[in-house]
Amino acid sequence: MYEPLHTDHQHLEQILASVLEDSVRILSTPRSRPAAVVPPETAPETLPQTGIGATATLDLFRSKYADWMSGSAGPHYFGLVTGGATPASIAGDWLTTIYDQNATGSPDSIAPQIELTAIGLLRELFGLSDAFAGVFVSGATMANFVGLATARQWVGHQRGVDIAQSGLSGLPPIRVLCGTPHSSVHKALAMLGLGRDSLERIATLPKREAVDVEALRKRLTELRELGQPCWVVGNAGTVNSVDYDDLNALADLCSEFNVWLHVDAAFGGFAACVPEKQSLIAGMDRADSITIDAHKWLNVPYDSAMVFTRHLHLQREVFQNSAAYLEADPSPTNFVNLTPENSRRFRALPAWFTLMAYGREGYRELVTRNCHIAEQLGERIQDSDQFQLLAPVRMNGIVFTLAGENVTQHSIQEYLYRVQSSGVLYMTPTEYMAAPAIRISVTNWRTTPQDISQVWSGMLTALEPAST
Repeated sequence: MYEPLHTDHQHLEQILASVLEDSVRILSTPRSRPAAVVPPETAPETLPQTGIGATATLDLFRSKYADWMSGSAGPHYFGLVTGGATPASIAGDWLTTIYDQNATGSPDSIAPQIELTAIGLLRELFGLSDAFAGVFVSGATMANFVGLATARQWVGHQRGVDIAQSGLSGLPPIRVLCGTPHSSVHKALAMLGLGRDSLERIATLPKREAVDVEALRKRLTELRELGQPCWVVGNAGTVNSVDYDDLNALADLCSEFNVWLHVDAAFGGFAACVPEKQSLIAGMDRADSITIDAHKWLNVPYDSAMVFTRHLHLQREVFQNSAAYLEADPSPTNFVNLTPENSRRFRALPAWFTLMAYGREGYRELVTRNCHIAEQLGERIQDSDQFQLLAPVRMNGIVFTLAGENVTQHSIQEYLYRVQSSGVLYMTPTEYMAAPAIRISVTNWRTTPQDISQVWSGMLTALEPAST
């Protein structure tokens, strides 16, 4: 055995104890770390001829990189829609690494049964019926991809074509209708061979990101008269203003016109956890496929999401994988036939850990608390002369901009750079109704109402450029 590898094996306990010490220190004092940093330029490294071993590598990481890692797992990181990792999910994630299961559905492990159990718990959390099968994937982008790939197969069956087997040749162009699509929908359509141009944006309600149902009906009627296949992507929480389509109305239309309904509920699906918010996702369980992210509001480590579908046989047709060395097993636990990956990390274990540890009541409290914090920050923005709130705060997201008539993307970027440099909090830029804007997403289990004053102070302080 190579000497550094042999030495690390002999000193494994000390190596892991050192990592544990760092981990406890970082996780115990999340507010002492900057929410974000402005990293320095780094010179490229060269591969060492002789390895330096795990301990020296850990020391090198600490001295060179550790201080430049963001506090994205902490309570003031409001960029994208980033959750943290609950203590239970961290335990599950560490064990995922230790056991190192390739969770494809191989009969050599109980991992597939744990994944099915976790999916069952998640169905309960989101109020979905047993008609939905589910599977873990790497994130909402891949969940949308799987859902839309299954929709593509369904469209082919309506035309007597097995697209997964024969391709799209001979079929008319497929149109994909959505009011406010997430960028990952564009990416999925590019990967599916339909092209980004196949996506049609349907008019939304005035000053909303929710689709205008009558405009959607009109376009569905036109496409039916043309004999052109299509499907609909509905939103359960848009990324900017966390707006919701009327999912029952969309399901009614899709049933009437016999088209597939895919619902992107990456984080907005967690409205199911709070009785006062459940009306927002009414009708979600009537969809043909649903995307929900786990590394957002479930607060498990990256990368983890789920895709649910009523049409598991079509999903299997798309992703089936045959090889002599693989088990010819059509059972629901043979995930190699259900996702793009042949090799899969055991993502279900951190999810199972956190669901069992905190249960329905734990996630109800977490989602409710995050929503209340977003509401309070939204009220401060609404009452401020320095900012302008651009949409109502419906859940955990806030979209706003700087006050004034000459706000540009450049001025937004300059402001956000000062915010990032301060380390107090982190926010991201966006556009809302074609105007330069800023997004806040409160999704971390650590964020409490006590954080609001410090965050608000950081937002105000960053309004003025630092003196030179």
